[in-house]
Amino acid sequence: MSRLDDEWAEHRSAVFGAAYRITGSVADAEDITQDVWLRASAREPLDDVRDLRAWLLTVAARRAYDLLGSARARRVDYVGPWLPEPLLTGPDAAEPVLMDETAGTAMLVVMEELSPPERVAFVLHQAFEVPYEQIAGVLGRSAAACRQLASRARRKIAMALPPRPAPAAERDRVLAAFRSAYERGDEAALLALLDPDAVYTADGGGRVFAARKVIAGAGRVATALLRVGARNRLRLEFAEINGRRELLVRRDGRTAAVDTVEVEGGRVTAVRRVLNPDKLTSLRGI
Repeated sequence: MSRLDDEWAEHRSAVFGAAYRITGSVADAEDITQDVWLRASAREPLDDVRDLRAWLLTVAARRAYDLLGSARARRVDYVGPWLPEPLLTGPDAAEPVLMDETAGTAMLVVMEELSPPERVAFVLHQAFEVPYEQIAGVLGRSAAACRQLASRARRKIAMALPPRPAPAAERDRVLAAFRSAYERGDEAALLALLDPDAVYTADGGGRVFAARKVIAGAGRVATALLRVGARNRLRLEFAEINGRRELLVRRDGRTAAVDTVEVEGGRVTAVRRVLNPDKLTSLRGI
């Protein structure tokens, strides 16, 4: 058995995880992971590679970096808001994925505001502890410049995300109450759970009907959610998405969307609904 055959199973989840964090796309991450395997296989026996994990990660990052530039160009013409593709994790996932706070939906949304070099430097160093000297080879910059990119990315992320995320128990309690109020069509209960400045973002990509602008304000968010829910007879089910409990939006026994929910101070501050069927392919069958 070759070195790659022997170690690939150990490193595959990291390769996929890096590609997913950089691109925000499950489909792209799967393609990149396959490409990394093919490139590594063609280079066997890899005797000159001292740290195979770091080498595989930098190959994945270089490909993801290239894709990120073209993907951003395509998003100029994207219909409505763009959200990252939800990733099924936990016991229902087809295979294990390395998860931490850098793979959460809120983090991925914030990382969309970073420049591509900042995003790559942040992901490789923060999530996978790749040395700056190796990140330099991906970005074609000095190690010192890559260190500055990662530092700048951390500052931007710290400014955009709440300093203290809601404890898991509190978030699960609010999420359960949110689901109950939604399915009962109880507007008063839903309003009590929504922060006054709550926002609702729907990503339909022009493929299905969805609000093309972010809806802001508890009253407007509650009205939009309940109106769509009643019209389409939607049900909500819990599932682990991007490493934490979220909601599958079900219609006629099928997954029609995924809701990721942000909670602060015991209230829902954001609901992000992915409806674009191209982003739900990995969730078919559940």
